[in-house]
Order: sequence, then structure tokens, then C-alpha cells
Amino acid sequence: MPATDILLTGDLILDEPDPDHWLSGIAAELRAATLTIGHLEVPHTLRGRELPGDVPAPAADPAHLAALRRAGFAALTLGGNHIADCGAEGISDTLAELDRLGIGHTGAGRNLEQARRPAWLRAAALDVAVLSYNCVGPETSWATDERAGCAYVRIDTADQSRIWPGAALSRPDPASLARMAADIAAARRADLVIVALHKGIVHTPAVLAPYERALAQAAIDAGADVVVGHHAHILRGVEFYRGKPIYHGLGNGCVVTRALNPGQEHAARAAWAAKRKELFGFEPDPAYTLAPFHPQAVHSILARIRIDANGHLQAGFVPVFVEAPGRPVLADETRAQAVNDYVAHITQLAGLPRLQQQQQAGMVWLT
Repeated sequence: MPATDILLTGDLILDEPDPDHWLSGIAAELRAATLTIGHLEVPHTLRGRELPGDVPAPAADPAHLAALRRAGFAALTLGGNHIADCGAEGISDTLAELDRLGIGHTGAGRNLEQARRPAWLRAAALDVAVLSYNCVGPETSWATDERAGCAYVRIDTADQSRIWPGAALSRPDPASLARMAADIAAARRADLVIVALHKGIVHTPAVLAPYERALAQAAIDAGADVVVGHHAHILRGVEFYRGKPIYHGLGNGCVVTRALNPGQEHAARAAWAAKRKELFGFEPDPAYTLAPFHPQAVHSILARIRIDANGHLQAGFVPVFVEAPGRPVLADETRAQAVNDYVAHITQLAGLPRLQQQQQAGMVWLT
């Protein structure tokens, strides 16, 4: 069996014109992989009404999805906190265009049963199943038997109250964990099972919320081979658990949007842009008009999973640097070293085993 390379990216938001340009700095690497999977953050629709719940993200043009196909994406995970911001119509239009383009998808649907279905993919000689879950709310985005939305894992607060915006999420709900485990077990007929979790504390370096490791490890205990995280819009640490890689947060895959800028006409978005400074204590670099995130969010990665000729799984990452005003590019030698050092640093800060220790313990990290 030939070696198989799979790449995974963090959040993708393509609000701006000329999406091919914004993807062009990483597209060559994405197309070179046997299989590339990303996380689509917002609905792509020209209709639908804005729903209350989270700070609503603007919908992107459905025509922009074709740029993801041209950049090499074979599938997208959709289980996130903004995919339902334009209601059932937004989800329907997004799925319809992805189907037209031949891009696989998982994590959102016209009801919960559809949202929980894995994306079934083929990578060389391997069958790959991908599952996707929103772990950060809002509840209005969650699919039900009768309502369109996303697949989810409910996370309770420390006092076991239910999720609400800004809550200190602490522990996975046992019923949600059992449902996720059942989905993973059903997908286990694939050669490789990948689980994507929309999780974590936004705009905050290094720190993992109390539930994150338990949730990722539960996915592997249930049969996942790889777990990837996104949502925080900043990198998180990486580790092996039971010989399987966990990327706690991939950072931004390609996020170009004006929805996070202060002083805009949309009252809720303008208020959130101001509130972020108070909550997270950073001032965005004014040069990053399309990606006004934490200054350390210029570091990003593409997760790389390689299945060698003997069927052994190896894990690593491709360093990425985000240039102003928000375009990701493959990191050159100096910047690549900076990203590598940053990942090692935040892995240690998060209380995870040091990458060097993981390698010395026989964990297979690609270089």
C-alpha cells in the first residue's frame, strides 16, 4: 500500500471577494495531499434570516465554495457555532452547493440524524470516515429531530447548569458523550476515523478548558484514530493519547472577514469586537483588517496524518504564517521555526507532555 497523506485545517471563513487569492498561499500544499479536510465556519447562502443566539456571523457567497474545491478540499466539517446563523435555509443552501461541487460534508443537516452522519471518503487504498461536533453552543444552533442545525456534544458548566454564551464550560454531558461514542463505533468499519471538535476558549493562548482533554480522549476511547479541534482562532497544543494524535486547536485555516472589526454598522458584531478587548486583553494589529485576532494567531498549522506502506499512523504538522491583512501562507524557514517553537511552548504551557518527551517515548511525530 502506498503512503497516504491527509491534511486538516482549522476554521475557514471566505467572506471577501476573490477567495482563490486568500487560499493561494497554502493551496499547493492542500492539493498535494492525498486527502484534505477543513472546517467551514459560516453558512454560504444568499437568503435566510439572521437567528438570535451567538453573535451572528454574516453568510458568505455560495460561489466562494468552488474556491475550496479548486484549492484541493475533498471534505468539510460543519459542526460549529455559526453554521446555523441563517437558519435552515442557510444550511440547506450550503449543503446543496457542496453536493453540487462534490465536496463531502458532515456535522450539519436538515435534522440531527443527517447532521450526525459521517462523511465517507476514499484516500488511496483507505476508507476514511469523518465526524464533526459543536461543543460550544449556542443551543439554537443544535439540530433536533425536527430542526436543521449541527451535531453537538453538550458541555455543562461546573455547577452542571446548561450551556449559555460566555459560560465557563467544564464537563461533557454523559448522554452526549454516549451519543458521540455510538456514532464513532458505527463509523469504525472505515480504515481511519477522524473526529473534529469545535471546542475551546477563544482568543486565549495555550489554555485548555477543563472539558477538552476528557472529551478528545473519550473520542479516541470510542474508536477515533485522530482528533482535531478548532473554534478558538488561535493554536493549541498537541499530544498523543493511546498512540493516537490529538490536535487541540489548529488555529485559523483561512479566515478573511470584516465581521470582527470594531465600528461597523451591525450593532451586535460591533459590540462583540469591543467586548473582546475587555474579555481577552488584546488589541488586534491594525494591519490585520480581515483577521483581527490575538497577535499570536499569526501562527497556524495544517495537521498532517500519514499512513505509511505498512499501515502505521504518523502525525505532524505543516507550519503556516498568516500575513496581513489575513492571508495564510506556508511558513518560510525562519517563520516555520517560530511556529514549531510556539507549538512546543503552548503544548508545555497547557500541561501536556512536551513534544520532545512524546518523541522520546516513541510517539511518531513527523518532522
